[in-house]
This record gives sequence, C-alpha cells and structure tokens, in this order.
Amino acid sequence: MLTKKLAKVLLLITVFTVALYGCSGNKEDTNKSKTPANEDSSMTEPTETAKSEPTYGGSITVGITQDLDGLDPHKALSAGTKEVLFNIFEGLVKLDKDGNLVPAVAESYHISEDGMTYTFTLREGVKFHDGSPVTADDVVYSIKRSAGMLEPKDPTVIVESALSVISDVVATSERTIEIRLKQVETELLPYLTCSIVPKDYEELDTKPIGTGPFRFVSYTPLQSIVLEKNDQYYIEGVPYLDKVTFKISSNTDAAFMELQAGNIDILPYITDAQASQLPKGYHMESGPMNLIQGLFINNKVAPFDNKLVRQALCYAVDRQAVIDMVAGGRGNVIGTNMYPGFKKYYDESLVNTYPYDPEKAKELLKEAGYPKGFKFTIMVPSNYQYHIDTAQVIVEQLKQVGITAQIQLIEWSSWKSDVYKGRKYETTLVGLAAELAPRKALERFRSDAENNFMNYINPEFDALYKQGETETVEEKKIQLYKQMEAMLTNDAVAVYIQDPHQMTAVSDKLGGYTYYPIYVQDMSLVYYKK
Repeated sequence: MLTKKLAKVLLLITVFTVALYGCSGNKEDTNKSKTPANEDSSMTEPTETAKSEPTYGGSITVGITQDLDGLDPHKALSAGTKEVLFNIFEGLVKLDKDGNLVPAVAESYHISEDGMTYTFTLREGVKFHDGSPVTADDVVYSIKRSAGMLEPKDPTVIVESALSVISDVVATSERTIEIRLKQVETELLPYLTCSIVPKDYEELDTKPIGTGPFRFVSYTPLQSIVLEKNDQYYIEGVPYLDKVTFKISSNTDAAFMELQAGNIDILPYITDAQASQLPKGYHMESGPMNLIQGLFINNKVAPFDNKLVRQALCYAVDRQAVIDMVAGGRGNVIGTNMYPGFKKYYDESLVNTYPYDPEKAKELLKEAGYPKGFKFTIMVPSNYQYHIDTAQVIVEQLKQVGITAQIQLIEWSSWKSDVYKGRKYETTLVGLAAELAPRKALERFRSDAENNFMNYINPEFDALYKQGETETVEEKKIQLYKQMEAMLTNDAVAVYIQDPHQMTAVSDKLGGYTYYPIYVQDMSLVYYKK
C-alpha cells in the first residue's frame, strides 16, 4: 500500500517533456505528409482551429515552468524552449495541428526521381522581423548551419544528425534552392522545419529574428519572455493577439498560484488535482501528447548490464497502476520506444511483453544472482513533479520484489550534463518527446549515437537501423522498424511506462487554443472572444 505521504505527493503533479534533438523538434503522422518522389507539391495553407466570434488585439500571459535554455533556435535543446520559439521562427515547412507539413518559408518543393535532390521554391514576399526580405542565401545559410556544414563550426550549435546526409545546399535562383544528398534519405523533409534565420546574423542569442507570427521584444531570465505581433506576417488573418508574455515560474505550484490569482491566462500541463481546483473564469482543455515516459536504464552499469535484471524491473512495474495513480487514468500503456501516434510503425502488441508479474520478477532476479534484490538510484529532474510522482509509485512497487530504489532529485541543467551527456547514472525517469520522423525514435539506440544515454550496444540493431535509413519500400521499412522495436523491448533497454495525456487551463475569455502533435505553444490562433 502507498503511504499517506506518498498519496499526498501524488496530488501535486505536472508534465515534463524533454526533447533531446536538434533542428526540428517536431513530430508528425507520416501517413498524412508523405509525398512520393518526383512529384511537384504545392502545399495547402494550414487550416485554422475552429473558433467562435474572434476579435483582434489584446495581450495574454502564458505560464511556463522551465526557463529557456537559449534564444537561438539552432542551439536550443529543451522542448520547453522550442515550445516558445515556435512563435518566432519557421522553416521551409512546418507542421500543423493535424500532423501535416504545410508551407512556411517555402511555397512548394520537388523531389528528383532518384531521390537525391530536393528543390524548394521560396514564398514571395516573406520578411524577417527586422523588415529585411528572406533570400535564398539566408535559407542556404540556415540549413548549412543546422547541418553543421559551415566553417568555422560553432560548437554551441546543436547539429541535427538527420541533415548529415546533405552534401550541399545551393541557391539556383533568387527564389529557388537545391538540397543535394550524399545518399537517398526517405525521411529528410520533416527536418527541413529547421529555423530560417538571417545569414551571418550575430545576435540570435540575445535578439532573435525569425519569420514567425510573433517577434521578440525582451527576455528576462527566470522571469519572462515577451513577444509582439508580427504585422508583416505572410499568412493573412493571424495572429489575433497584439502581445504574448510567457511568464516563467519556478515550479508548477507557483505557476498555478499565479493562475488562481488571475495573473496567468493559459497554463499548460496542469494536473488532475489542479483541474479540479480551477478558479471561476477558467476551463480545462485536453489533448494527446505523443510522449515516451519511461524509467531509462544505463545498460553498462551493474547490475543493469544483466538483461535478466532489466527484464525483472519490467515485470515488477505495474504501468496501468502508475497511470491511475499519477494521471487519473489519463494515459496509454506503452511497450517500446516508438510513439503511438506513428500508427503504422507502432507495434501495439509489445505492450503485452511484460505484464505486471512480481513473482516472475523475483524468479528472474534469483536467476540473475540477486535473490534478495538490490539497491539503486533513480535520478529525476527536480522541477518536474510528474516524473517525481511516477518515480514515487515505482519505488513502492519495486519493494514488493525486494528491490530498494532511492530517488535522487537533480537540477535540469545538471541532468543534461551528468545524465544525458555524461551518462553518469544508474536509472533516470524522464519523458522523450516525439519528432517528425518515426526513425528518430529508434536512432538514439544506435551503438554510436551521441544521444544514446542508455549505453545500449547491439550490432544487430545497428545493422537493422542502417537498412532502414535507405529503405524506400514502405512495407519493408515498417517491418524493419517493428523488428527494432521488438529488439529494444526484449532486451529491456528501459521500463517503458506510458504515453500521457496533457491538460491546459485556459481563460474563458479566450478561444483558439490548439493542440499539436509536437510540443509547441502556438499563440497565433489564440484570440479574445467577442
């Protein structure tokens, strides 16, 4: 049974997402955006969310519980930062609320018959926030910067590995660019959502300039970032608001207190407990997440270098009970590292690989040489209560099989340096956000991947991944991906828990708040109701 103290803790929950990726930070339903090679595509304009009697003007305050880790879109790491920067920057294409790639800086594209050249025609009349026109040279510069192709290299730029397939980017006319590849890449287009910035502009870290619906006004660390309407935005009719302030709070409790005081108009990632305590004048909206929450394991550290031990952990965790306790039942049990939103790639049967079975866990522990269990540490970012609470439940469940787990809270910046980059940990409980290309969900498990913080080494997996990179037959690609998913599950690389749902508190005065299949806070569609 859970203690009263733990039950009380479980009332204070918030959602944490950590997007550990570079250029795009996006995710999509590939069924909706796949374009055959050698086909000219004029992309349709994004459809606006359903709305009732919108008005123009006004300002709002949006609560966020994580400070930005930078203003340069090519250097930002966390999903929380990318959620905000989505309003300032755009790529050649961008993702809409339905998971479709829609026009942004580009108005159309063409893929050569051999799949080796992508040709983009730029939209006419697009301007940066300083009023200067977007040129083909700016686009070439931006893509090369994201791909790490500029010399000298900027070591602080987070290079998007998916763009390493590019051999060259050239401007063939004032409004046309060609992206030439070293080899066929069947999932490149989604990564061309990387932000277009002015060529050789040196103040992105402090005065960011993009092409998005809002332009940067000011940023005060640990306090707020202020944006204002881009009057020259190329999409007619948006944005509605004149000003948006993202107010930074130290944690979810502080942010919710601000909302209760009427100082915040929109607060994403509220909890069940908070939803039941919304003050008058606010309502709750909910939407899907596409997040992999899991207990991620350092596969090189004893005793977790033993697959039997890792499998025992999987049997010892009651994932549905975790969802019920922490999320009020809102969430889907998962069994591998593919996001459920990628339906044709996701192997749902893997959910049943490790049913809750404490006795089976004990048998495996005995076979592995740990009949009396063992002790280990779960490192959890201290500013994300949702994962802390999930860890609390798991700690109690593991006691039933003789395993003693201790939670160690760690600051987010230290988590990135010590766990993600340094790999100095035993286990960690976090969430991994989906990206545009489904293969990216598997890429981090390559033996030589820089973001393989689980230290998973499997030559057979590497060989399958290499096949998937160049496979152009969709059915074969799906088969390869599911083989890799099964391998990760059978090897118990992590204890996969859930794809949670998310909730947002919204002022009754506002309409247009929209959920995306990526982690963004799109303020361009938000408006005051008449």
